[in-house]
Amino acid sequence: MTTRSIVTRFRAYQLGNAGASFSFFADGTFTLIEARLTDLSRPNLNQELAQCGKTSIDVLHITGWDQDHCAIADLEELLSLYKPAKVEYPGYPPHSDTAKECLKIILRYRTTNSNKGRSVKCVAVNPDYIKGLKSADDLAYRDILYHPRILVDEDSNNNSTVKLYRQGCFNVASLGDVEDANIGAYLRRCKIFKREVDVLLLAHHGADCPTNSKTFFETVQPRIAICGSQFDNQFEHPKPEVRQRLFELDIPLMTTKTGDVLIQSRSPHSHKFRATNLIANSTKVSRELDFVTRKSHWLSMNADTLRNLYRPGFKGLR
Repeated sequence: MTTRSIVTRFRAYQLGNAGASFSFFADGTFTLIEARLTDLSRPNLNQELAQCGKTSIDVLHITGWDQDHCAIADLEELLSLYKPAKVEYPGYPPHSDTAKECLKIILRYRTTNSNKGRSVKCVAVNPDYIKGLKSADDLAYRDILYHPRILVDEDSNNNSTVKLYRQGCFNVASLGDVEDANIGAYLRRCKIFKREVDVLLLAHHGADCPTNSKTFFETVQPRIAICGSQFDNQFEHPKPEVRQRLFELDIPLMTTKTGDVLIQSRSPHSHKFRATNLIANSTKVSRELDFVTRKSHWLSMNADTLRNLYRPGFKGLR
């Protein structure tokens, strides 16, 4: 396999209140991560869709039921105005009245569209769904869902969906609110995950937890870390300890505290990308960095070398 030329865009949106919202565009597919939409983020989402030549969202991906990831009014507006063809929603049972109402809204959206003759796919990302997916044991441009492999009762954060977006020039890892040390250890053992993450969305908005540990960062080695957290938030996210670990490992950090974060592939859209931290409500730049994608290194190797990386002991085709 060789590198492909794919125009790729990522954006982290400043919301103006607690929560996070991201979009990822690659190979013609526009994905919105989290069902959040505010007066501050709406114009920028519309701008991003227009920039990608889209009038609607292809996929709405929700990592967890907490209100900072899925709010009732925001979800209703996103479904009504942006009409996603697919909704990936949390596979664990909603634990609050707000979360239960959000699930009802999603299922009602599917039914309403079906009655109108429009096919909408709504998927509960749960262990059975993940087990039924094709194994991603090769180096390719195919997204991977890693978690939830199991559901836990005591902490819904650790039932969050973990997904690696690989369709584009650069790869984006979304961790939701996952904090558990065992889940972090599992991800560190996953060959593709630890070799291909370019953009890491910090777990739980940059909380001090095992999935934001120095060990995790050292193993995964993202080109850049992104934190969806608002200015002067009550938890001081991203935590100073997390910032310090990233600094010590020379991993740049950009946040939505002062403005959106925009990441774009650069010509020839096969191995280079640029990350820009914007100043709120403007196109002015506060920081800009250039990178080379990690998977371009692996894709430059010959086929047998790749097979041995991902399938140790493979001796080549006969």
